[in-house]
Amino acid sequence: MNPVTRTPVEQRPYVPAPGEASDVELMPAGDVTDGVVRVGGTIRRPHQPQSFAVADYLDWLEDAGFDGSPRFLGRDAEGRDVLTFMPGLCAGPVPEQWVQSEELLVSVAALIRRLHTASAGFVPAHPFPPRPIRQDTSEDPTGLVCHLDVTPQNVVVRDGLAVGLVDFDLAGPTTRLKDSFNTAMHWVPLRDPADAWPGWEHLDPFRRIRIFANAYGWTEEERRRLPEFGAEATQLSLERMQHNARTLGGGWARMWADGVGGLISRRRDWLEANADRLAAELTG
Repeated sequence: MNPVTRTPVEQRPYVPAPGEASDVELMPAGDVTDGVVRVGGTIRRPHQPQSFAVADYLDWLEDAGFDGSPRFLGRDAEGRDVLTFMPGLCAGPVPEQWVQSEELLVSVAALIRRLHTASAGFVPAHPFPPRPIRQDTSEDPTGLVCHLDVTPQNVVVRDGLAVGLVDFDLAGPTTRLKDSFNTAMHWVPLRDPADAWPGWEHLDPFRRIRIFANAYGWTEEERRRLPEFGAEATQLSLERMQHNARTLGGGWARMWADGVGGLISRRRDWLEANADRLAAELTG
């Protein structure tokens, strides 16, 4: 790969194109980021501590030929990060029926695998902020940078297939298994049946996890490790969520008040209770 010579991200002002549309559309609020708007063919996001590291990552992905992520264009006169808008469908807070498509599930797994391949070798000029509490064994600070928040709301879909990813706010160093498990957790989904989204109660998570594993290409060892690994990752997620709610407030506190801690605890318990069945489905 031959990286394109660019102005460093922290020195890159966004210059509107002549005749650029000035209409502003408020985008759906994320769990922790508010104030995201669409202006013409661009997305404007509040600048955050990880913004320059994310911008470095998006530049790398562009140079690697990965077409499933936005491009960082610079910062506008208000100091907001400016990215290209990716047209397509994204799921709502309660994912619609079309999100259940097995063809879509396969395409999500394939898209994440392409992202991981494109990410190999990336070293940000601006380091990602450290995690606020203990690291897990998969989080080498020099590890593979991944998205880490591939929810149905953050995947762009066209013609029933996943074609892009948005909202890289939680991106950082991790491993392919951690990011792909996290993706499967949201898309299978892996959770206590009591917490199923309305209209999702009939889905078979054991069939869907095998479909995802085959489409992504988990190894035999990864499939055997997955149930225990997933339960441990879920426990760490619970600890971080509680820490962020207490120390950062905002969207983190709202999610905690809305009961996300209980949902995560039930997911961990479900993974532990169904570990043998999950392993058998993945390796059988």
